[in-house]
This record gives sequence, structure tokens and C-alpha cells, in this order.
Amino acid sequence: MSRAALLVLADGRFPAGGHAHSGGAEPAVRAGRIRDARDLEGFCRGRLHTTGLTSAGLAAAAALGADPVALDAAADARTPSPALRAATRRLGRQLMRAARATWPCAELDALAEAFPRGAHQPVVLGATARAAGLGPEDAAHCAAYESVSGPATAAVRLLSLDPYEATAVLARLAPDMDDVAARATAAARRGTDALPAASAPLLDITAEQHAAWPVRLFAS
Repeated sequence: MSRAALLVLADGRFPAGGHAHSGGAEPAVRAGRIRDARDLEGFCRGRLHTTGLTSAGLAAAAALGADPVALDAAADARTPSPALRAATRRLGRQLMRAARATWPCAELDALAEAFPRGAHQPVVLGATARAAGLGPEDAAHCAAYESVSGPATAAVRLLSLDPYEATAVLARLAPDMDDVAARATAAARRGTDALPAASAPLLDITAEQHAAWPVRLFAS
């Protein structure tokens, strides 16, 4: 198992399309719920322990080799917002393109063939981690980190927030990320039916509103 592979996969410069998505930060900024680093930290912590936990569980299960079709259905059931379902499949399709070029393998080929329009991003993330020789804990950590790094990066652009402050937010959330990754991995080891299904209804509502905006900086 290569820890360097985890760094490649979690790197914000890995061409997986995440830079075009704010993780709900853009509508939160417009609504005045994120105005500074303190608000950003609260937003990210809430996102981490809800949708982040759910995504981390799915990614860990995929890295363990669980049936990706069943996992994709589980992801669908855990994503009530049509706008978010569309966004995560777009991200899954983009990640798959990058993954197959970086770590080509038969499992990724089969997953791409089964979901030509894109599987859910956490499922693809876990399958990519598996192809890279990483374990379920690595996949869960990567998913947990992505759930907060996206909004933090977006806030820098949306608010002209000091990037040092945004990075400090991520550093303060590190213990929470470790906890979420551990919980997600433990659940994944118990099987698909035990995967977390934590939800954030306000993120679902604002995602639908955001998708209808005629002008926006981020895709979601």
C-alpha cells in the first residue's frame, strides 16, 4: 500500500473536477450563513458529520470491494436532491476518467461500463482507492477531507477570504475528519446495510435553489 498514492488522490490538483463545485458553500454565502472563517468552520463541521460521513462510508465500502451496483443504489437512496444526484454523478464521471488514466485496471473499466453516465462520486472514489492499492481507511479519509476542502476553497473565491484562514479551518477540523473516517470505515466493514445515512436537509434545499440560478460561479 502506497501512502504516496493517497496524496495523489487527495491532491486538489488531481483532475477530478472538484474545483467546479462549492459543496453548498455558494448558496450559503449568498444567504448570509457563511460570512467569515468562523461561519465557514461551522458549515464545514456540519457538512463533515452529515454528508461527509455518508460519503466516507460509501467510499470505504467500495475500497473494501463491495458490489458497486449495490453501493450506487445506496448512494442514490441517501441523496434526496435531484440536483445533488446529478452533481455527484458528474463528479463520478470526471473522477473515473482521471482514475482510469492514472491507475488503469479491469475493475474501473467494469464500473465505467456499468455506469456510462457516471456512478456516484464516493463509489468511484472508493473504487479508485482500491485500484491505487489503498485501503478503506484511506478512502474514507479522502472522502472526509473532500467534504470540507471543497467548501473551504470555494469560500476563498466567494468571500475573498484569507486562504491562510481557510487552511486553518481545515487544520482545526482534522480531529473530526479522523473520527468520521474511523466511524465510516467501521460501518463499511459491517456491510452495505450498515452504512451511514446522515443527512443535511438544508443542503438539499439550497442545492435545488442553486441549480435554478441563471448565473452562478460554481456548478453546485
